[in-house]
Amino acid sequence: MQAARYLVIDFEATCCDKGTVPREHMEIIEIGAVMAEAQTFEVVSEFQTFIRPVRHPRLTPFCISLTSIEQKDVDAAPLFGEAIQQFKQWLYRYDSFVFCSWGDYDLKQLKQDCEFHKIPYPISAPHLNVKRLMAERQGLSKKPGLGDAVRMAKMEFQGSHHRGIDDARNIARLLPYVFGTAKLPR
Repeated sequence: MQAARYLVIDFEATCCDKGTVPREHMEIIEIGAVMAEAQTFEVVSEFQTFIRPVRHPRLTPFCISLTSIEQKDVDAAPLFGEAIQQFKQWLYRYDSFVFCSWGDYDLKQLKQDCEFHKIPYPISAPHLNVKRLMAERQGLSKKPGLGDAVRMAKMEFQGSHHRGIDDARNIARLLPYVFGTAKLPR
């Protein structure tokens, strides 16, 4: 799939380890996105925003601990529709890109939130599961989690794991192993 750029997205969403936020009621609370050049994998732009949830407006202690996103972050944030408008204004300064995420969760979560909020799906580009692609290209027996993949590439994770913008940045760092000629050290 030829594209001029790779749009790398990672969403964080409301969640709970006690079942009080069912999977189908999770809402995006952070969009982290980076745009990387396809030829060089250089990040040329970033976008980040928190989003105020409406189904479960109070973040659970588990969600706060996992994501390091605090209640004040989402309380001051735009609602989903406004955040998507801001995202689209950033996104469509670029053409010819492919939407990449670590697994299919981000694609499914975005579709779920768009349906709930009755907002058209905002990304016109095809989606690639770069976790699966990296496992295939690197000959791995199983698809690694993001933290494991960063370690396999002999890199330090930069930022906080489970923060959308930091995860997107780290996924972008792995693009040479997904699309390029880089091989994981053995």
